[in-house]
Amino acid sequence: MWNQLSHLHKNKTLKYGIPMLLLVVGGSFGLREFTQIRYDAQKIRKKLDPVLEAKINPEKQSVILEEEYEKLREKNLDTWKNIRGPRPWEDSKEYQEEQRARLNKGA
Repeated sequence: MWNQLSHLHKNKTLKYGIPMLLLVVGGSFGLREFTQIRYDAQKIRKKLDPVLEAKINPEKQSVILEEEYEKLREKNLDTWKNIRGPRPWEDSKEYQEEQRARLNKGA
């Protein structure tokens, strides 16, 4: 009996192979669980806001387009002026003051 036990203890397959297989197989199951948690968390984060979902939904899209058309209809588009914004090398506050001064002179 003791001889058989020492023979199993010296067997390299039992000593190194089986623990390696358990590690690989167990690791794959563990990784599957962790990745499933990750994907579940992403699904929870990606749930859309109801207002945003209404904007994306094609069935409700026509209603939103009609609302936007009504907003544009209320504005007077005949009396607009094209005002250039500041360039990257210009100071925006100084440029805005210059534009306001020019508008006040013209009006």
